Amino acid sequence: MSVSFIFNILLIILLIAFVAGFFVYKVRKTDTIQDNRSTLERERTIYSIETMQNYIKKQFDEITRMNLYDLALSEEEFERRKNVKYELKKALKGAGYADASDKKYVKNLMFDLLRNNYKVNNFNINHAIPFNNFDALTSQDKFEILMHVYKKEFKAEALTQMITKYNLDFPKYEFDENVPSYVITAGEIDSIFTSEITPETLSFEDKLEIVVQRIYQRYKGYSVVDDIRDMNIDGVSGGVSGIPPSFLDQLSDMDEYLEQIQDRKIPMSYDSVWIFYKGKATYLSFLSFGSEDELKRVCQNIYKYNNPGQLSESVGYKINEMKDGSRIVVLRPNFSESWAFFVRKFAPPTLISTEQLLVHEGKEKVIELLKFLVRGARVTSITGEQGCGKTTLLMAIMKYLYPTITIRVQETAFELHLRKIYPYHNILSLRETDTITGQEGLDVQKKTDGGVNILGEVATDPVAAWMIQMAQVASKFTLFTHHAKTFPNLITSLRNSLLKIGMFNSENVAEVQVVQVINFDIHLKKGIDGARYIERITECIPLEQKFSYNNDYRKVKDVDKKLDKFMDNAVEFFQHMTQSQNYTYKNIVEFVDGKYVFTNPISENNISAMRDNMSPEDIRDFDDFIDSTWR
Repeated sequence: MSVSFIFNILLIILLIAFVAGFFVYKVRKTDTIQDNRSTLERERTIYSIETMQNYIKKQFDEITRMNLYDLALSEEEFERRKNVKYELKKALKGAGYADASDKKYVKNLMFDLLRNNYKVNNFNINHAIPFNNFDALTSQDKFEILMHVYKKEFKAEALTQMITKYNLDFPKYEFDENVPSYVITAGEIDSIFTSEITPETLSFEDKLEIVVQRIYQRYKGYSVVDDIRDMNIDGVSGGVSGIPPSFLDQLSDMDEYLEQIQDRKIPMSYDSVWIFYKGKATYLSFLSFGSEDELKRVCQNIYKYNNPGQLSESVGYKINEMKDGSRIVVLRPNFSESWAFFVRKFAPPTLISTEQLLVHEGKEKVIELLKFLVRGARVTSITGEQGCGKTTLLMAIMKYLYPTITIRVQETAFELHLRKIYPYHNILSLRETDTITGQEGLDVQKKTDGGVNILGEVATDPVAAWMIQMAQVASKFTLFTHHAKTFPNLITSLRNSLLKIGMFNSENVAEVQVVQVINFDIHLKKGIDGARYIERITECIPLEQKFSYNNDYRKVKDVDKKLDKFMDNAVEFFQHMTQSQNYTYKNIVEFVDGKYVFTNPISENNISAMRDNMSPEDIRDFDDFIDSTWR
């Protein structure tokens, strides 16, 4: 056998071995890559928001449903676990009612479970929210990161500080090049995020707190508006713009319309998040509830504080308050075209003052006048459109009441919460319930030693009748709010309400009752830029009813002359019944060119009545005010 033959055989064997080895290497490398990919996919699933939310829910269920008697625990351990179980059940319930302390307790427990038991660390947390890749963050991610950073410094003022710093409350031509609107866009959030956040900004604890908030708002909170609702803003709403699902159900050519929606990116109703900020309805176009089911979940849970009853197709809306005193209105189909909610927040007690509410030139004199109207026990209405600050001003001027005067409040839903602001005053608030009508509440109020009656809002015919009753017989004087645009509108609206509920049959008589009750009207206005101010303060002056009936017909014997004199009385009667004007009115303060101007003086009748209700010191101050303002 030749040497060359042996060499060829060896060469072939080496070649085969090389190919086999290369094949084994490639197979093993592929398996390793596949294993790594499989491990990465498993980690992504394990540390996703959905999976961690399910874990938290399971842990909470185990804690709250555990039968401690089956565990054979020592007495000390039994008591400890029982307390944990009780505290968690209480906190989970309170968190759903927007209780800040309960929310904090639940989130702290979630934080500990994820860090200590679920082993979330600085690496795998990026599977929940990609903190390590800013390009992969959504606008919601960036907004929630920004909110977390701002909340650390500004707490409930976080959103206000962000909006103010970056002038986000100015109108933009986002949807129509000819018509501006108030909107905060994804582009603005991206820009703020880029300028404020770096990879070093967030610690691991910060990241985990952001993830915990995301899980909490999907589990027990109010979705994307959960943190926004806690801010010191005027309100937040959802489901009030975009295409409602009921509209899509009515379309015959669905595919074509959906294609148009996709091309134009028209939002659905669940893409609707609005805030009410400094009197301006502002659209947060970068936020969405994600689905109709999520919006529905929020609507079904946000109103349930104090068990107001079930929202259903037959009961299509609910008006209630939340634990922090916010007013909540929830609506559902078929009563409304889509699921929707409105949270109306009121300024915290520290911000309730006329000095902070009124900011324009001449406000000092106006504030003095408001004080004298209250201390002079004048029946006063506060009117204006929704969101112009009527309730807030009403709460503010209550501080001018003498502490010796008792206050009784009648409301549809508790909104004023005057005892939180004035805890040392004698105040009791009542409201309607399913079994107690407002009229019954008013009857009870008459037996509670009330000095001044407050009506949160005169929005229905029966409430208007309550106001007239209260002002006439139930108390020293009355304060209330109303949505009238002008003073004649206010009188006409109240008059018509008395007619509708059957208290009177004559328009003239009903109007006389109204104008004899109301003394002053404070009308608020909200400018297109959201600025709020007192547009006017109006005095109502009832016209004296003069009668010239006589009994001369009794002395006349001639039948024709007797009839003539009787007919004279009949004409007088019909003139009285059809009198076209029962009152006149005048503006004593007007808002002109950005400042308050005092125009007509208060009538002598009201000045005299006001002095009768004031202390000697206030009488002297009031006389000086009258002399320096109008004389």
